[in-house]
Amino acid sequence: MGDAAIPKPRILVVFGQDFAESFVGDVRSKFPDAEVNFLTLQSEDRIPAGECTIASIVHICIACGRPNKIKDIVKKSNIIVTGRNLPEPEDAKHIKFIHFFSAGLDKVIHDPVLTDSAVPVTTSSGIHGPPIAEWTLLHWLVASRKYNITYENQKKHIWGSGNDYASGIQDHVGKKVGILGYGSIGRQIARVAVSLGLTVYAYTASPKPTPESRRDPHYIIPGTGDADGTLPASWHHGTSKESLHEFLSLGLDHVVVSLPLTPSTTHILGAEEFAVLASNKNPKHRNPYLTNISRGKVIDQDALIASLKSGELSGAALDVTEPEPLPPDSELWDAPNVQISPHVSAFGEEYFVRSFDVVRENLDRVREGLPLINEYKRGRGY
Repeated sequence: MGDAAIPKPRILVVFGQDFAESFVGDVRSKFPDAEVNFLTLQSEDRIPAGECTIASIVHICIACGRPNKIKDIVKKSNIIVTGRNLPEPEDAKHIKFIHFFSAGLDKVIHDPVLTDSAVPVTTSSGIHGPPIAEWTLLHWLVASRKYNITYENQKKHIWGSGNDYASGIQDHVGKKVGILGYGSIGRQIARVAVSLGLTVYAYTASPKPTPESRRDPHYIIPGTGDADGTLPASWHHGTSKESLHEFLSLGLDHVVVSLPLTPSTTHILGAEEFAVLASNKNPKHRNPYLTNISRGKVIDQDALIASLKSGELSGAALDVTEPEPLPPDSELWDAPNVQISPHVSAFGEEYFVRSFDVVRENLDRVREGLPLINEYKRGRGY
């Protein structure tokens, strides 16, 4: 494409809350050659094509640091960075690419910009690995080290007894973890798991028989993940129930769900799968432990509750549920050995800065005429 394809980058950042001044400064430093405008909209609002009259709007022109009215807001932009807000398709034909702060696009998958236009769309896949891997490790250790006992005793100023920890505690050396969906997040979890002494098994929808096919094609934070795909002891694949059950029969101690939500992955784990998992466990180890950092709908939640109650699963760490927020009267809250957080495993001060690293990479690629990284593939759903 060359520089002429985008002579002056004009980046419109749209989000549901104001950004801190320090963050604005970080963005300025990443794009010294660009005009960057920030727009605050409610999540259900579309980006207006003309002058914005929405009462909740906040606009900051980074170039001058002063609030301004925005006329022809989309027309004057050539890159849009957004949480969920999108323009009308007819207003976005000139946009070089639309970048999402999220890795998954299930919230906007049916938006006309994705279904009825050819505007390139990119995601923040690759930036979530470190915080989500830490979240995963946190909950594994809380469960395996009986930390809840320690925490409750400390709140009550009770020293406790070694008898509380005399049985039921196992470390992770020699255990097995199966990762459903070996993308950027799954690869960083694998990196952490290997450091604990676990053996990693990867499961993907399509076969990965060659070293090249096992490489991570997405954005990678330097020093993280499994860029070459060499950490798994073995790779498995398929989209059938039979292939999934074969994978779940490997004697896994942990199963991590890191799949995109698509029609084919909805309720991919249910009563049958939990039974297969439990019946093939190592008899010397605790029953399998489930971690879901994907989407709540990939799991049959009623079946999960039943498996936790029966002891078929030893516990679960859930950053996602169905629905969200989880209703106060849901049985899942009180299921044995379950840990629930409100879809925050990826949160951290580095999140948005890293998302803009992807934007920076793709802006450079547009100028050099190279394919975009993390580009959404229409028709595949991710």
